[in-house]
Amino acid sequence: MAAAERGAERLEESERRPVMQQYWVVGGEYTDTRFHNTVGRDETWIGPFDSYDAAMAEWSKHAWHTVDDCHTRYRIEAIDKDAPPPCTD
Repeated sequence: MAAAERGAERLEESERRPVMQQYWVVGGEYTDTRFHNTVGRDETWIGPFDSYDAAMAEWSKHAWHTVDDCHTRYRIEAIDKDAPPPCTD
C-alpha cells in the first residue's frame, strides 16, 4: 500500500471518530435584558452533561422556574472535550 493511500485511510478514520462534547447550562440573573453583565457574580455553570437532551432537561427546569423574571436567562453551551480550554484573558 502506498504512503498516500495509508494517509488517506488514517484521515478517513479520524473523520469517523465521534466528537466528544459536553453540554453545560449557563446563565443566571443579569443587570438588564441585554444579558451581558450578571448581578453580583459570574454566570452559573451547571453540568457537564454528556447529551444535549440531558442538558435540555436541566435547562427546562431552570428556565421554567424563572419564567416570570425578565432579567434571568439560561442557555446551553456545547464544549468539545478534546479542545483546549477557552482563553479567559
